[in-house]
Amino acid sequence: MTRAAFLFALLLAASPLRAQSDGLDDLFDALRQPDSSGWEAVEDRIWEEWSQSGSAAMDLLLERGREAIGEGEHATAIEHLTALVENAPDFAEGWNARATAYFHVDRYGPALADIARALTLEPRHFAALAGLGRIFEETGDIEGALEAYRRAAAIHPRRPDLREAVERLEAELQGKSV
Repeated sequence: MTRAAFLFALLLAASPLRAQSDGLDDLFDALRQPDSSGWEAVEDRIWEEWSQSGSAAMDLLLERGREAIGEGEHATAIEHLTALVENAPDFAEGWNARATAYFHVDRYGPALADIARALTLEPRHFAALAGLGRIFEETGDIEGALEAYRRAAAIHPRRPDLREAVERLEAELQGKSV
C-alpha cells in the first residue's frame, strides 16, 4: 500500500467530528452546477464560512497567521496557528492554515497531520486536498498527488488549477507507462 493509499484510507475511515454549517451544502452544490459562471463568488463565500470559528479571538489568530504566511514569516505563522488549533481544535481552517505554514518550511510530516485533521473536520476542504496533492508531488508520489487533486476537483470542479494539475499528472503518468 502506498503512502497516499494509506493516508486516504485513514481519511476515509475517519468520520467528521463536527459538521460545518449546513449553509455550506448549498454552496458546494452551486460549485458543481454545469453553469457556474459565478463560481469565484461561491468560493469566496465558502472561504468566509470556513474562516469563522465562532470566536473573535480565534478569528484574529487565523488572520494573523495568514498575514504572517503572506509576509513569509512562517515561524510566526506557525506560532499563531498553533495557538489557534490548541484553543479551537474543532476549527478545520485552523488546521489547514497551519498545514500551509508547515508546507512553506518543508515540514511535510506535520503538514500532512494537520491536513488529515482538517479533512476529518471538513471532508469537503478542497484546499486541504490540493495541499495534500502538492506535498505528494513534492515528495515524488505522483499517483498520490493525482488522487488528491482528483478528489479536490470532484468537490470543486470549477478551479482551473485543479483541472490543470489532474491533466498534467495524468499525462505524466501515461508517459511513464508507455
